[in-house]
Amino acid sequence: MRVDSLTSTLSAGDTIATESRVIEVRVAELRQLFNAIDPSPFRERDLDPDAEQFIVEWARDLPRDVPLALRVQLERCAGRADEATLLRQAIHQYFTARAAGSRRTLRELFQRGRISLLIALAFLGASLALGDLIGKISESGFAALLREGLLIGGWVAMWRPLEVFLYDWWPILGEVRLLDRLSRMPVRIEYNETASDGAWRSDWPATPTARLTGAQQRAHMESRSVRRSEMPFENPEHQHTPEEERKIREAALDQTIEASFPASDPPSSNPNPDDHAALERSQDKSNVPGNGR
Repeated sequence: MRVDSLTSTLSAGDTIATESRVIEVRVAELRQLFNAIDPSPFRERDLDPDAEQFIVEWARDLPRDVPLALRVQLERCAGRADEATLLRQAIHQYFTARAAGSRRTLRELFQRGRISLLIALAFLGASLALGDLIGKISESGFAALLREGLLIGGWVAMWRPLEVFLYDWWPILGEVRLLDRLSRMPVRIEYNETASDGAWRSDWPATPTARLTGAQQRAHMESRSVRRSEMPFENPEHQHTPEEERKIREAALDQTIEASFPASDPPSSNPNPDDHAALERSQDKSNVPGNGR
């Protein structure tokens, strides 16, 4: 990490040659360059589609015989000392993978073109042979029309393989060469010195989790043991006997019954209003002399 003498800007990363054409990207955080929904580690993560399109389109407009370079203008202060290296590795690995994918696409295109060519040649040969056969059988106008149709159809079948071998392959090859250039370009970060010092902690690369030393691990285990010993109803040194467990279950059941059916509730003396016979017996008892209260 150094301060550029010309611009007095704090920067880190690869040295950019004077003859290089520089692609400049301005972001608030480094993680904005990468796809947020990609679960891969950042060194293997895909670039954000907008950031990738911006870089590729800028590089496509530049001459093909000049070296490329990427300058990331970061709107925060410097973070980890190796973040410029990690960013270069991530970008190089992404464009290397893209170039490999384009080469695979080119191989598949040539393979499909060869198969299409064999099929088209077989169809063209069959069309010519069938046309000659029709010409030997009949010399009528309809036979001549059928012969011409078969000849045209045979040459139309040759259109697809000819398109593959004459036109389709060279745009893909140009893309491979462009991606190869992007996978080798130097990457440099320029920081904003006026930003807050702790802004980089929420950005990528995040601070790795520190590994505990042996003493810290023992202290952590002891604190866990103390917390477990302070928890109620947990005494690993005492084991209940079957008789004690039975008594504990009976006591818990008694408490549940007592809470559900308290003994202080008197039984109801009022008859069921829907039971008419019980109502009549109650009235008869009330009419008996000497039964009043």
